[in-house]
Amino acid sequence: MSQPIARKKKKHRTYYIVGSLIVLLLLAALLKGRKSDKGEEVTAERVARRTIHETVAASGKVFPVTEVAISSDVSGEVVELFVEEGDSVVAGQILARIDPDAYLSQVERGQAALNSAQAQAANARAQVENLRAQREQILAQLENTRKIHERNKKLHADGVISDADLETSLTNLEALQANLRSMDASIRAAQESARAAQFQVKSAEATLKELKTSLRRTTIYAPMNGIVSRLNVEKGERVVGTIQMTGTEIMRIADLTDMEVQVEVSENDLPRVSIGDKVEIEVDAYLDRKFKGKVKEIAHSANNLSTNPATGNVSLTSDQVTNFVVTISLDPTSYADLVRPDNPYPFRPGMSASVEIYTTTVQDALSVPIQAVTTREREKMSDLTQQPQAKQVSNTANELEDNELVEVVFLIQQDTVDMVPVKTGIQDEQYIQIVQGNIQEGDTVVTGPYATIARKLKEGDKVYIKQETPSGKSQQE
Repeated sequence: MSQPIARKKKKHRTYYIVGSLIVLLLLAALLKGRKSDKGEEVTAERVARRTIHETVAASGKVFPVTEVAISSDVSGEVVELFVEEGDSVVAGQILARIDPDAYLSQVERGQAALNSAQAQAANARAQVENLRAQREQILAQLENTRKIHERNKKLHADGVISDADLETSLTNLEALQANLRSMDASIRAAQESARAAQFQVKSAEATLKELKTSLRRTTIYAPMNGIVSRLNVEKGERVVGTIQMTGTEIMRIADLTDMEVQVEVSENDLPRVSIGDKVEIEVDAYLDRKFKGKVKEIAHSANNLSTNPATGNVSLTSDQVTNFVVTISLDPTSYADLVRPDNPYPFRPGMSASVEIYTTTVQDALSVPIQAVTTREREKMSDLTQQPQAKQVSNTANELEDNELVEVVFLIQQDTVDMVPVKTGIQDEQYIQIVQGNIQEGDTVVTGPYATIARKLKEGDKVYIKQETPSGKSQQE
């Protein structure tokens, strides 16, 4: 008797399970039908007038406005180092000294060369004076010989002296005249030698001056007030340098009271950036803190231009992103509270920074959330339906722009949507400006889900609002 009873209980349990499943399926179908009748579930937000700031985002580094790299002009061993990294210095302060012994010897040798050149110049001048004295003697002899010859001519005319005596006096006169011309030539030669000797003196003086300059440059002075922001050598190391070319960089001195940010801006964003644009700056070292600044310089050449060493021509390949350096001045008032006696310089060279450059601002702009704007193909818009309102949508789209894709938003009218073509303007991180289109302040636009807006919604579709995001109120229709 027990086995038939067990079979009956098992059969009744099976009936209960099958019946429950059928009821659940009927309830699910009923709910789905009700949901289908209500349409697509969407989120919405009202059209409003807002102030929209269009920005360009970029990242870069913090640098001092003035930073001087101090390099060695002479070669040698660093025998004295008077500062450490982080020390404050003033203009004219001695920073380091390079071994001067070799340069002292060169100066002494240059001084000796100058003395020798000056002695040679003095000898040349004395030679000129000696020749001038000899010329005076020749002039005196010439004058005496001329008088004798004039007297002999009278005596010869009176027959007192012979022809031979007259010819002898003439020969003596001509010989002295020749000696005078030779002496004049010797004097000119001696004068040129004296000039050459003087040039040698000037050359020796210039050489000595250069050697003294090299000796003086073994002592390195601070060119400005500031902080030693980098120290690259230690006492005892050797440095290399020449007066004509940059040598080993010993240290850097920076004015940390005046800082700037240098960022890279893409070529696509650069036309929107202008000198004087306001900037919000975030420095990684100071979380949740924004500083103010202004654009003060925009590079005219890209920072990744490369030149072919073989031809000297600029590479024209476009396989890299082209960026331009934009320099932004930091407003000291925006970080004045960070300046303390124990930390007078809150920013250090090389700190990472990200910026938002405010390129355009529109007050009282009619705007919608960015995600509310999507696109539709123009041809499909004209073929959506033959209803008059759909034709009006197509005509409005044709009036806006002659593009293949048309920007649209979906306005909620009770439980359906109207697809409205629009033309957009500037945008910020959340909202986008509507510059043209049949929408008004206070209208409700669909803001999500993304897939519904981008692909599903059409003119006249039924919808119900899940949540109206500005007020946070749930609304079921």
